[in-house]
Amino acid sequence: MPPAKSNTDELQRRLGYKFSKPELLRLALTHPSVAHETTAPTPHNQRLEFLGDAVLGLVLTQELYEKFHTVSEGPLTKARAQMVNRSRCEISRSRFNVGQFLILSRGEESSGGREKQSALADAFEAILGAIFLDGGFEAAREFILKSFCDSFGELARIPNIDNPKGELQERLQARSVDAPRYETTSVSGPDHDRIFECAVFHEGRELGRGKGKSKKSAESQAALAALQTLQKNS
Repeated sequence: MPPAKSNTDELQRRLGYKFSKPELLRLALTHPSVAHETTAPTPHNQRLEFLGDAVLGLVLTQELYEKFHTVSEGPLTKARAQMVNRSRCEISRSRFNVGQFLILSRGEESSGGREKQSALADAFEAILGAIFLDGGFEAAREFILKSFCDSFGELARIPNIDNPKGELQERLQARSVDAPRYETTSVSGPDHDRIFECAVFHEGRELGRGKGKSKKSAESQAALAALQTLQKNS
């Protein structure tokens, strides 16, 4: 099995969580490809990913339920789905740089496995599962909410899931004739796994940035970030 790119002490520092059972974190970082290049049974992170996905969903469900008393089930469900997707894209890739710590097979390493969004997102959810097993629900909840706060700001309003760009334009044009302008600021990743980053501007001022698997998705995420900024400043 190839060794981890770096020791897990540095990742624990970035996570802000110290494992009492570091082997759980190592398991969370072990890509399934490792099992394909050994004859002996080799545990990998898929079971922890399954657990972490459930923990993430429960934490976000509780947060939405407690903060938005008048919002019905449908919008809450859509909001939770988007928050989960944003966590997979944003937190796993840019905040913790999980890729450098992944334990990969030689084949996966040579094919750019450390940069694959799917592998990064799966590892992030596996880490959530590992924190849950290591420290319990409250430790996992604290980690998830802190991560969301640091990356997305306080959850002060439920986003318009269906058309964030339309909502942003409507809010801005209520006070100005100028429409928001979107600009693609970067494109990264291999051809089969592109990540777009867009910024949205209004009257020469940047209001928010977002990332996504397409330009359209990145612009929607930028609009959501801008709406959060406007909410904070209102």
